[in-house]
Amino acid sequence: MEKSDLPRSRRGQHKDISFTVAEPSELMTFLIRQLPHKNRNNIKSLLRNKQITIDGKVYTQFNHPLRAGQTVTIGATRASVSTQYRGLTMLYEDPFLIVINKQAGLLSMATNKEKIRTAYSILSDYIKLENPKNRLFIIHRLDRETSGVMIFAKSEKVQQLMQESWNSTTKQRTYVALVEGIPNPKEGTITSYLRESKALIVYSSQNPENGQLATTNYRVLKSAHNFSLLELELETGRKNQIRVHMQDIGHPVVGDAKYGATFDPIGRLGLHAEVLAFEHPITGEPMRFEASIPKSFLTVVKERNE
Repeated sequence: MEKSDLPRSRRGQHKDISFTVAEPSELMTFLIRQLPHKNRNNIKSLLRNKQITIDGKVYTQFNHPLRAGQTVTIGATRASVSTQYRGLTMLYEDPFLIVINKQAGLLSMATNKEKIRTAYSILSDYIKLENPKNRLFIIHRLDRETSGVMIFAKSEKVQQLMQESWNSTTKQRTYVALVEGIPNPKEGTITSYLRESKALIVYSSQNPENGQLATTNYRVLKSAHNFSLLELELETGRKNQIRVHMQDIGHPVVGDAKYGATFDPIGRLGLHAEVLAFEHPITGEPMRFEASIPKSFLTVVKERNE
C-alpha cells in the first residue's frame, strides 16, 4: 500500500486509525471531514479496497448512514479476503443487502429434505448475531449445483423493491456454462416459451400460449476436447432457463442428466453465475459483483499444448 493512502499523521507507521462518530452523517461526508488531505477519489479507493470498517464490519457504500457513537476505522492495508463460511463467501454487505458467492452443492433455501444448512440459514444466523430480531429475505435463487453471485435482502421492503423492479433495475446477468460439444454458430440468441410440469421438469415450446417467454444470448469463449465454455447473458430469468435452452440447441450443460447431458467431467453441474449488476434499491447507486469462473471449468477446455 502507498504511504499516501494513510492519514498524514500515520504515514510510515502502517497502523489502522479509528474515529468515533459524534453526530449522524453519511460515510463519505464523515471521511472527508476526518481526512482533509484526501480528495473524494482517494476516499472512494479506500472504500473500494475494503479498508473502511464501521464497528468492525467492512462497508463500501460512500453514502452509508452513520449513527452517533459508531467507530469508523481506516485500515492500513486493503482487505485480503472476503468473509467466508462453509459453502459461501460474502462479497458485500450494507444495511439493506447481502451479496454472496454461493458454492455448488449448497441450497439457496430450505426444502422438504434440507432444512438446516442452506445459504439462507447460514446468513440468517449471521445477521441474528447482531440482533436476534434481524430477518433475511430471498430475492432470487440459484439451483443447488449452480455456483455464483446471489443477493439477499435484510428487510421485506427491500425484497419487494428488488423483485418488483428486477427487469428494469438489473443491468447485467452473466453466466458461464461448460457444455457438451461445440455450438455452431459460435454466438446467437435462443428464444422459447417455458413451462414446468408437475414432475418439476421445465419444457420448452415455440407456442406463446404454452409458457413464459425466455431469451438467452450465448457466445462461445473457448472450446477443446468436444466441450465448450459459453458466456450467457439473460434477458429473462426463468427457472432452469439456461439448462433447457442448452438442451434445445443440442449442447446440454455438463453434469445435467435432467436436461440431456451424458458427460460429467467436473463432478458437478457446469453452470456459474459470474456477474450480477443492478441499481441499489435504496440509494440508486450502480452495483456490480463478480465471482470468478471455477478453475474446473477452465481445465476441461484447456488445450493440451498450452
